[in-house]
Amino acid sequence: MLTDTFLRNLKPAERPKKYADGGGLFIYVSTTGSKLWRMAYRFNMKSKLLSFGEYPLVSLKEAREQRDEAKKLLARDIDPGQHKKELRAARIAEEANTFSVVALEWYETQTTHNTPAHRRRLMFNMEKYLFPSLGRKTITSIEAQDLLAISKPLEAESTWISHRVVQICGKIFRYAIASGKLKHNITADLRGALRPIPTRHHAGLTTPLDVGKLLLALDNFTGFFQTQCALRLLPLTFVRATELRRAEWKEIDFEDKLWRIPAERMKMRTPHYVPLSEQALAIFRSIHGVTGEGKYIFPGTRGNGNVISPSTMLNALRFMGYRKDVMCIHGFRTMASTLLNELGYDRPPFTIPRIS
Repeated sequence: MLTDTFLRNLKPAERPKKYADGGGLFIYVSTTGSKLWRMAYRFNMKSKLLSFGEYPLVSLKEAREQRDEAKKLLARDIDPGQHKKELRAARIAEEANTFSVVALEWYETQTTHNTPAHRRRLMFNMEKYLFPSLGRKTITSIEAQDLLAISKPLEAESTWISHRVVQICGKIFRYAIASGKLKHNITADLRGALRPIPTRHHAGLTTPLDVGKLLLALDNFTGFFQTQCALRLLPLTFVRATELRRAEWKEIDFEDKLWRIPAERMKMRTPHYVPLSEQALAIFRSIHGVTGEGKYIFPGTRGNGNVISPSTMLNALRFMGYRKDVMCIHGFRTMASTLLNELGYDRPPFTIPRIS
């Protein structure tokens, strides 16, 4: 029988040596001085070895306990070596299917089309709200109540955030289902469990008389020329303010009377094609003489390579007397949607124009 005193005093030898403890357990001492626990046994008429680790990381007491567990398995006609391999494989598979691992896999493969800013927000939300409590759980063990315990308290901070957390989880779970790691998307079980997001209405003019007065005010605006042109283009193109502010001259096709906005600048990440009326073309031509030599149609006044700021057009509206509860920049889209629908127009079938 081995003792701790004996084991501590073992020294390297010119040749590896074995010292038995009983029941097949022995310590293997290498020429470098490593002391390794091993157990010799027979299974299906074959001699086999089982490793338990290195002394003193694995103590004499722990090695004997592992030997006894192995003998119990043998008594049940189970190969302890194969059993150990299966446990290790199951542990590796479990670690590969933790929520954080699957979430990061989804993030690296399914969000590459998003802007860097959007990807940073996704990672921030996962690290702040999801990983602390769900990160180490296997994705198959997460239940709707686990997600509700995270999202419900967030309503006190922001209803939008609570829904956003569930939305991100939904995308991760859908990816897990597609990749064979999960059978059911639990976010569907949370329908109706959270307070609805308050509807946000963008202030906009929706009567023909008010719209006519606005268009007249835009024509008479005497502020910065680029701001004047940008504002006059909004009711002619109905694009978002960001899409207009960051417009580049290479996107404008004067011959085909078309504005081609690339996918990376669109909210939905699909190319957008804006037919240009003669009035819109005239505005683009007038500003081309001012900014046509540069990259952007509406560069900032500081000459630092940036475009006009988000507040530039909004401040111009306020200068013209339109309060925030009456008209905002996004209100031009509200205005177009309301009036065109009232006139019987609906979203037309989408066709991609020919690009020569």
